[in-house]
Amino acid sequence: MPTEPDRADRPPLRRRLVPVVALLLLAPWAAECSWGGFAIDDFLPVIIALGPMYGGAAILIREAARRLGAGWPAIVLLAAAFGVLQAGLVDQSLFNPGYLDDTQYADTRAAAEASLVPGLGFSLRQAYDYVGNHILLTICAPIVFVESFLGAKRRHRPWLGRPGLAVVGVLYLLGSLLVFTSPEGRKNFLASPLQLSFATAVVLALVAVALLPRWRRTRPRRARRVPHPLWVGLLVVVAHLFTDPTPGWPGVLVALTVAAAVGALVVYWSGSERWDQRHVLAAASANVVSAAAFAYLVPPYSPASPAAALAGDVAVTVVTLALVGGAWWRLRPATSGPASTIVDAGPPAAIPRS
Repeated sequence: MPTEPDRADRPPLRRRLVPVVALLLLAPWAAECSWGGFAIDDFLPVIIALGPMYGGAAILIREAARRLGAGWPAIVLLAAAFGVLQAGLVDQSLFNPGYLDDTQYADTRAAAEASLVPGLGFSLRQAYDYVGNHILLTICAPIVFVESFLGAKRRHRPWLGRPGLAVVGVLYLLGSLLVFTSPEGRKNFLASPLQLSFATAVVLALVAVALLPRWRRTRPRRARRVPHPLWVGLLVVVAHLFTDPTPGWPGVLVALTVAAAVGALVVYWSGSERWDQRHVLAAASANVVSAAAFAYLVPPYSPASPAAALAGDVAVTVVTLALVGGAWWRLRPATSGPASTIVDAGPPAAIPRS
């Protein structure tokens, strides 16, 4: 079970830092810009402000899983824990009914309140959207993109030693503290003790499950057929379309059912010896492609000129195509390597609003 890269096989520090920096920058872009949340002139400030928190979390989650030899089940569970931590304890958007009132999404409040959880005062629909998109866009997709650009020997190995992890950990804590104390982050709202206790308990439970030894066991692959990677990606895109339109409790039920079905199917396929990194890329990148396509239909958080908004949407399309195309080229058959463990791309979710 790998914990540290063998020193003799370690690449130079500069090469090891390239994927770390890439993930640090890609995570905030995917989380907040890839779906049209900001106009083009806000891209750089968003990446700089949110990179330590979003990128730091993605790096720490990826490094923890790779050091444990746990693979994607642990990454998805840790990503879910981060989603609850972020939306429930840091910016507390999960419990703040007026969190979007000063944005162009203020009209979504009524739809969110149609699925309020009694006693805890949060919308299950918003929880699905917030946490689901942190899993898919903030954590999983950026990790898959960066790992797909690496060679098969470096893809599933740790990138950082303990000093590097300590630095990233401090960056993450400072970034989270910045959001927690900022009027634009937590918006001067403080959840009730019951709500904070609930969120903390969920985070701890998800982390505990993610650390179970079962995710570190290597399971034999079976000689079952799997679809072409493009069909896997298409399935995720279609599932995405089914999770957004229906409001209220029926919509939540539909979204959870579709997510569970697609997740189970992806887990089943990933147990095949024919499942490789191209399938992982297709499943993860489909969420970013879907988000980028919807960017043209949704407004940014803050009002922007039509030209700036359109330029942002076009930039999202260009970056998404470059990421998907470049990663796919890197994984052409001559260099493609198998995925390390069962791969679960996570449940499809709606446009992120956290």
